[in-house]
Amino acid sequence: MHKAVIIGSGIGGLATALRLKHKGYDVTVVEKNAYAGGKIHAFEQDGFRFDLGPSLFTLPYLVDELHALFSEVNIPFGYKKKKIACHYFWEDSTFFKASTNKYQFVEEASLVFNEPSKKIADYLKLSAKKYDLTKDVFLENSLHDWKTYLNFKTLIALLNTPILGINETLNKTNERFANPKLKQLFNRFATYNGSSPYKTPGIMSMIPHLELGIGTFYPEGGMHRISQSLFELAKSVGIHFRFNESAIKIEHKNNTACGVTTDKTALEADIIISNMDIYPTYKKLLSDVKPPIKVLEQERSSSALIFYWGIEKVFPELDLHNILFSEAYQEEFDCIFDKKTLHKDPTVYINITSKEAPEDAPKNCENWFVMINAPGDYGQNWVQMIKEAKQNIIKKINKCLGVDIRPLIKTEYILSPQDIESNTSSYRGALYGAASNNKFAAFLRHRNKNKGIKNLYHVGGSVHPGGGIPLCLLSAKITSNFIPSV
Repeated sequence: MHKAVIIGSGIGGLATALRLKHKGYDVTVVEKNAYAGGKIHAFEQDGFRFDLGPSLFTLPYLVDELHALFSEVNIPFGYKKKKIACHYFWEDSTFFKASTNKYQFVEEASLVFNEPSKKIADYLKLSAKKYDLTKDVFLENSLHDWKTYLNFKTLIALLNTPILGINETLNKTNERFANPKLKQLFNRFATYNGSSPYKTPGIMSMIPHLELGIGTFYPEGGMHRISQSLFELAKSVGIHFRFNESAIKIEHKNNTACGVTTDKTALEADIIISNMDIYPTYKKLLSDVKPPIKVLEQERSSSALIFYWGIEKVFPELDLHNILFSEAYQEEFDCIFDKKTLHKDPTVYINITSKEAPEDAPKNCENWFVMINAPGDYGQNWVQMIKEAKQNIIKKINKCLGVDIRPLIKTEYILSPQDIESNTSSYRGALYGAASNNKFAAFLRHRNKNKGIKNLYHVGGSVHPGGGIPLCLLSAKITSNFIPSV
């Protein structure tokens, strides 16, 4: 039987493992941690359950597709569509509840932000059009395969280039709105791929369509259930997992990958897929191969500083997703990407799964996942930065919610960019691999099929099409399509 070895059991690695098993391969997954899922993990502390990593679930059909490959195996996985995408807060008491019904969104946004409803509706219509025009080209196919450019849909996308906003920033695209708060709301979608709205191209204005056109979802059992259900499925169909085992080297002969050496054994393989971040893949596993310097030197995406707080109070004004905006938004991104530091007035994201699953927190309590965008690890004094960030985050929450949060924090766990890099091998703790802070970023991501070494492939957030759960699942789909069935 043809053998495939996958390095890393992040969401991209799990998805690729299932797709290759379906194609007839004997699949082994090597994972340095004791668990599968990569960034999608969970933990419990003092009676509170927290999702460790990603908190937003969109395009659930990509997970359904994987379960459908083995429809004879019944692994429970369910989810529900959210009626409200997010609660937005500003310090002047402005509050907006963003409906996932785009017609309701338009009506309510028009009232709250005093913008013409037609202008908002037209923006969302254009967002949907940009998504539909580009998804086949930029998201669902390889940008490094000449066949992609012979596709009729690619031709249509190229003919519509003027409306895509490639030659202007997302912030410039959003300047059509007179109200700075509404512009800020749409600018924040740049953070979906760890970029700055003041640098990333206007084509990113297609992202709101994911929330407001397609929908935001909550998986039953929390975000961890996404990776866990795929792991359970993988085990059920005979995929092998080697936990607590680190890949050391990708073996190759005559420019053809032939195996993986780990800290415990040597594994022969016909196909090798690295789900490890592309930077350590070359620096550690392919140290004897000339690296693609231009790709590896791409600006990295933002990272995150996350506080997991058990809160001894229920806040009815909060929902599953909540954003408390900075009063100096551009300065915040300048700090993150240019100065590699944290702004004194951060935008705070709060995710509370106990709103959907009360069992995630003790009675009359809530489990808060409190995150701010952060630079990657460049040797900063994180001890001091974390101390100051906590104070600034609490200050922001207190101003927006009108309550002193300090005495309500009953338990705490902290995850820094350093921790993210250590846990997931993400270079500098970047959440999404390379940033999308220029119009050529999509073309500069590493290809899914290695150009120099035959039978070597790459998946995950650091390669095409990018980071985040949906794109990692799509990377697995693209990569698997390169590999023939056996």
